[in-house]
Parts: sequence; structure tokens; C-alpha cells
Amino acid sequence: MYKDHKKYKVLVIEDNPGDFALIEDYLQEYIANPETIQAKSFKEAEYFLCQTDDCPYDVVLLDLSLPDGSGEQLIFDLNALEPGCPVIILSGYSDFEFSVRSLSLGVSDYLIKDDLSPSVLYKSLVYNIERKRILHDLEESKSRYSHLFHLSPQPMWVFDLESLKFLDVNQATLSHYGFSREEFLSMTIKEIRPAEEVVKLENLIQSSRLTQKPFHGMAKHRKKNGDIIHVEVKTNFIKFKDQDAILVLSSDITERLKYIKTIEKQNQQMREIAWIQSHVVRAPIARLMGLVNLIDLEKATDKDHKELLTHIMDSAEELDKIVREINTKTKEM
Repeated sequence: MYKDHKKYKVLVIEDNPGDFALIEDYLQEYIANPETIQAKSFKEAEYFLCQTDDCPYDVVLLDLSLPDGSGEQLIFDLNALEPGCPVIILSGYSDFEFSVRSLSLGVSDYLIKDDLSPSVLYKSLVYNIERKRILHDLEESKSRYSHLFHLSPQPMWVFDLESLKFLDVNQATLSHYGFSREEFLSMTIKEIRPAEEVVKLENLIQSSRLTQKPFHGMAKHRKKNGDIIHVEVKTNFIKFKDQDAILVLSSDITERLKYIKTIEKQNQQMREIAWIQSHVVRAPIARLMGLVNLIDLEKATDKDHKELLTHIMDSAEELDKIVREINTKTKEM
């Protein structure tokens, strides 16, 4: 016969020794080495469950008729302990309405003792332990998303794919754009776009719906104070509270673009300086060199010398003016 060799630690809250012995036998039918601990009262169960912050048991089997508690109040009292592990009720009474109500109170399963068998108990135990694990993993995943979203230093928000209404915004968005959370949740994403960008946005959303592909690109956004900023936007499709939604990460690149424009301006100035140096400066220098050679000629007259010196001075002044212009452009960079 199949035996489950996983380690299971089970707390059985049951004051009837015969029922406890039967439960032990049933568990051993399918589990190789179950560790079962009996609590004969709620007070004793409280002691076992509160020894650590986390539940030290994989599952709790609860009888609803104890010396110090019973019925719905017993479920409330057990929930107040926050055991964090699945609770399976083992009842001697078949009460459909109460069984449904107990499940709504957080109980994992409701089993009738007269209908109990080794296979029924084992299946319920394994199913509810796995279900609890999946729910725990899901809660952890939601918690991680929440932390990544709300603690991100970059503006992030979620909007509905159909209505385009904001569904959630993080603190960085509130700080950067200036709107309150209430204002954001009453707006659509069109309202943070300049008027000339709305058609572009609508076309982009329509394209994303058809292709189911996220968007990554540049856009213009409007802050509450009216300032227009340039942003780099990255998006992804998500489910938000069962709604088709888009998660947006927005990076303000306004200052970066200003820096790039400054660099481009400086590069243009450098190109102009290089052209001046290679063309404009070269001409008067070449003339100076030629004039100097003419002065050295033995046949040159005094009149010739005077005229040549005048031209030399003109070229020198022209060169001086060019050099000063170069210095001025360099200082502006």
C-alpha cells in the first residue's frame, strides 16, 4: 500500500481518547511517520500553538465539542490565536448550514466523523496543506509586488486598459507629479498628457490592445503645476484586482535631454572652432608668411617695405580678432 514519507506534524484538538486513537490509526494508513500531538482542551491547544510566532504544525484537526469551548465561538477563539496553518473541523454533527458558515470563518475543511475514513482524512489533510502553501506564496508575491511598487523611487502607476482610469499610484508619482492620490484615482492617463499628445496616446493604447505587446518609448507628461516634462515610459500587461491593466514605469529625462542639448551645442561650437582654425586662421597666417618672405628680398624699396608692413599689421590684427573670437566661444562652452 502507498505510504507518504513526508514529515507531517498534526495537532489534534480532541478530548475523546477513542476518537484521537482512531485519527492516529487513520493517519498511519497513508502516512509513514506522522507526528500527532493531542490537545484535550482549547487552553491546552493555545499553549501548543503559541510557543512560536509561526504555527509549528502542518495542520490542526479540531473537534467542536471541548470542555472549555464549542461551536462557532471555538472557531472564533482559535482564529484569534492566528495559528497560520489550515484548520480541519472533525464534527460528530451533520449541519450543512453551520459547515458552510464555518468555512466562511476561515476553516479549511469540515468533515463528519461518521463519514471519516483513512483516504478521506489523508486527502483532506494533503489538499489543505498544499492549498495553504499556495495561498501563502500568493500573499508573499502580492507583498513583494506591493513593496516594489510603493517603495520604488521611480514613478509607477497602474491604469485600466479599457477606461484608462488610474487604478493605483505609488508615492514617487504623487511627489513628482504633484497630484494627490484621490486626484489621480479620479483621473484618466489622458489628463497627464499635453493636448497635442492625446491622439498619439490613444493610437498607442489601441495598438497595444491589438498586439498585446508592452510599450517602451518617449512621451510628454504634464504636472499639476502645468510644467511639461519629457519621460521615458516602460509598460507591462498585468491583472489588477481581476481587471486587465497596464503597469507603467515613468522616468523623467527632462534634465538629461537638456544636458544632451548642451553637449550637442558644445560639439557644434567645437566643430565651428575647428573649421575656423583649419580655414579662417590659416589664411592670414599664410599671408604673413608670404609678406615676410617679400621683406627679405634684397631689391625691395623703402616704399615697398612700408606697404608690406601695413599689410602685415592688417593681417596681424585680423588674426588677433579671430583668436579673440575663438577664446570667447571657448568660454561659452
